[in-house]
Amino acid sequence: MITFDPLWKTLKEKNISQYKLLNDYNMSRGMLDNIKHNRSITLTTLNQFCEMFDCDIADIIEYTKDK
Repeated sequence: MITFDPLWKTLKEKNISQYKLLNDYNMSRGMLDNIKHNRSITLTTLNQFCEMFDCDIADIIEYTKDK
C-alpha cells in the first residue's frame, strides 16, 4: 500500500499547515482529502509536490507491502 505518511512529516518539518496548503499553495480541498485518505494521485501531482516542497519522492510517499 502506498501512503502519504512521509508527506505529513515533511510538512511538519517545513511548518506547512493544512491551511497553508489550501491558501498559500492553492491545493484544492479535493486533493487534500485524497492525500488525507491515501487515495491515488497522478505522477504530475507527485512531481508538483516535490517541486513545491523542495523534497524527494520518499519525502512524500512510502510503500508498505499489504499483509
